[in-house]
Amino acid sequence: MAPGPDPNSVGDGAKRDEATIKVPSKDPKKKDDKKEEDLSEEDLQLKQNLELYVERVQDPNPELQKAALESMRQEIRASTSSMTSVPKPLKFLRPHYGTLKEFHKNMVESDLKKLLADILSVLALTMSAEGQRESLGYRLTGSEGDIGSWGHEYVRNLAGEIAEEYTVRQGEEASIEDLMDLVQQIVAFHMKHNAETEAVDLLMDVEDLDLLLEHVDRTNFRRTCNYLTSAAKYLPGPDDMLVLDIAYMIYIKFEEYPNALQIALFLDNMQYVKQVFTSCTDLLRKKQFCYMISRHGITFELDPEMVENDVDREMLQDIVNNTKLSEGYLTLARDIEVMEAKTPEDIYKAHLLDGRASSGPSADSARQNLAATFVNAFVNAGFGQDKLMTVPSDSTSGSAGNWLFKNKEHGKTSAAASLGMILLWDVDAGLTHLDKYFHSNDNPIIAGALLGVGIVNCGIKNDCDPALALLGEYIDKEDSSVRIGAIMGLGIAYAGSQNDQIRSSLSPILNDAKAPLDVIAFAALSLGMIYVGSCNEEVAQSIIFALMDRSEAELGEALTRFLPLGLGLLYLGKQESVEATAEVSKTFNEKIRKYCDMTLLSCAYAGTGNVLKVQDLLAQCGEHLEKGDIHQGPAVLGLAMVAMSEELGLDMAIRSLERVLQYGEQNVRRAVPLALGLLCISNPKVTVMDTLSRLSHDTDSEVAMSAIVSLGLIGAGTNNARIAGMLRNLSSYYYKDASLLFCVRIAQGLVHMGKGLLTLSPFHSERLLLSPTALAGIVTLLHACLDMKSIILGKYHYVLYFLVLAMQPRMMLTVDENLKPISVPVRVGQAVDVVGQAGRPKTITGFQTHSTPVLLAAGERAELATDKYIPLSPILEGFIILKENPDYREE
Repeated sequence: MAPGPDPNSVGDGAKRDEATIKVPSKDPKKKDDKKEEDLSEEDLQLKQNLELYVERVQDPNPELQKAALESMRQEIRASTSSMTSVPKPLKFLRPHYGTLKEFHKNMVESDLKKLLADILSVLALTMSAEGQRESLGYRLTGSEGDIGSWGHEYVRNLAGEIAEEYTVRQGEEASIEDLMDLVQQIVAFHMKHNAETEAVDLLMDVEDLDLLLEHVDRTNFRRTCNYLTSAAKYLPGPDDMLVLDIAYMIYIKFEEYPNALQIALFLDNMQYVKQVFTSCTDLLRKKQFCYMISRHGITFELDPEMVENDVDREMLQDIVNNTKLSEGYLTLARDIEVMEAKTPEDIYKAHLLDGRASSGPSADSARQNLAATFVNAFVNAGFGQDKLMTVPSDSTSGSAGNWLFKNKEHGKTSAAASLGMILLWDVDAGLTHLDKYFHSNDNPIIAGALLGVGIVNCGIKNDCDPALALLGEYIDKEDSSVRIGAIMGLGIAYAGSQNDQIRSSLSPILNDAKAPLDVIAFAALSLGMIYVGSCNEEVAQSIIFALMDRSEAELGEALTRFLPLGLGLLYLGKQESVEATAEVSKTFNEKIRKYCDMTLLSCAYAGTGNVLKVQDLLAQCGEHLEKGDIHQGPAVLGLAMVAMSEELGLDMAIRSLERVLQYGEQNVRRAVPLALGLLCISNPKVTVMDTLSRLSHDTDSEVAMSAIVSLGLIGAGTNNARIAGMLRNLSSYYYKDASLLFCVRIAQGLVHMGKGLLTLSPFHSERLLLSPTALAGIVTLLHACLDMKSIILGKYHYVLYFLVLAMQPRMMLTVDENLKPISVPVRVGQAVDVVGQAGRPKTITGFQTHSTPVLLAAGERAELATDKYIPLSPILEGFIILKENPDYREE
């Protein structure tokens, strides 16, 4: 039988070889044959073309080489414009990457070699091994062409490689000039193509943010600065400050002064604040700046450089001094119709409970009356009228004096001071009302009146300094309760003012051997408040000496804790500046040494979100120690103080605290509820509310008390119905336990603070700025709560009034050019973080439209719902001046 045509015979084989030579990439494996057939005709054509070019590039004839490179370049460029999948040309050229690399190596220096380098640089995008940085290498040797023409993905990849290369070269101290030229090109490309965030990232990597100033323009400076300010929270120091500096300069360059002012306040840089005033010429805008400064609560003197005209300057200084606050607050109250005074009974709502608690002992106990005093003060704060203290004396219900005398000794102090709280911010009326108590011959009442004067003046500055004039002469009286009233009053009235006159009268008390401990403790605390965040050496010295002079017995007292706290407040948020003082504190008596160390650390890094410090503090909380140690309390509070600055850290801190609760010792557990209260202050998160509710029934009464007070803090000024319900149930649960019931009452007062118009949150301006005085007030209360029994439930319950430093109306009030309130429609909804998002995303979601003035809850943002007016500040909080929009046309 004649042999048939053998499929494996030589002839056929030769034919197949020919085919293989023509298309070098074709592997005889079946798999590829299949793939070959899958390709469409166009793709096949493209593939063959590219393979032809690869061959021609290796041709000795330079003309052919050039044509081939040009065509290859065109093919690649045409396809890299959109980048959803790996572009076809890159896919087909993959197998030839090695060949082309070899060939490039052996080429002579010429323009062609540069062209080939460009192409290899693009191929390296998909081909090069990790960490080789080949794409960058070829780019640097290639021609200096336009970088963007190869597509976004290529530029993005290059930027990543530059960052790595930069780090390597910094290590070797090699030159980085060629890299910086590339960086210039890439940044320019990104800024033109709305990729500001990537430009900023690259510049941060190569530590040269100044370049940004050349590249930002009107269209993209806002998004660039938004990204810079929000990235600053996650950067280690000192980079974060540099980044904010750049943002400040960009804002000034584009005359976006309100934002520049915010950053200046964040950096606590008074030169910058001054520069904002001197750069801006528009008086109306300056008024708006003054409202922003007054909300931040710092003392600030305008000088002729900032505002030339004397009359204008006086008017602006009035705004900075916050003299308009009471008026605005009452406007809001009238608009929302809550002027009607409330009694403590309206808050307790005892009729809603089952018989047990309400039919309890009906006799007035001093402790219950004291609680009612505080509830009344918190609920009617700033309204100027109530049913207990300000009722006219001739009415049938008996005189105001009657309520005063329903309190025992030190209870009268809080009762008299509560008048200051009710007339909060209204200095003239407050002083008139309090005047009659100065003529009393009962020391606690005089002490309360002094404290009341301080409270009325809280946050309000006045050129004639009425508080200092009244309180100054009582500082050195015989009776220690009167002295404490005067000292604490000064601390509250002049918080943050760095007033040297007060320092010269309070410092001697600290080092006076005869002064009682409580007077010294409050003097240290008031000095800490007045010089909050100032790092003032002299005050620090005085407090340190006072601490060193304490005897063993005194160091065991609860009030001694206010000395380290006063010291810590001097460095609030000032980070490294605390180190020298922290070294000194290591020499203290071991009873107070660790306590002082933790307090200093937590104050210095408060609101910075510094992760390393959070770890240090967590390590302290985790230790299991003997009973006597008290330093873990401030460490737990410190955790919250450091981590409260941004949402992410805050959630992580809440989770860490859960662990601390499970595994911590008793004295750590007592502080955890307080830390949770600080993290979510005036922002009742459901998870935290549930944790606190569980802890409020804890077997350890101190944990339960802390949890109850914290329930009040997280609901402060929100009228939150769920918390109010929890507290009502707790009041019937603890109706036999006077101490716990007192805590429940205080919490009820806090939740309904200012009838729901106030907030205790120290953050404002969309959570960017942290008011130092507000944080100081809250932290002081929390430190006092670490030893509830001896301070708040003892005779120093008036420490609760330190909260007044943090009380601010949570309103947005629009005023016209003459600062008279006007009503405009606004949308209020949950704020959305739009940093780095493309286009013009909506900044709020789920909004409702109201007419101003409106209340803003935690995490809410407002925007104007009309084009008729233009707001002078981009952040709608507090007082906002509107000017008429000249381009507005009625529909």
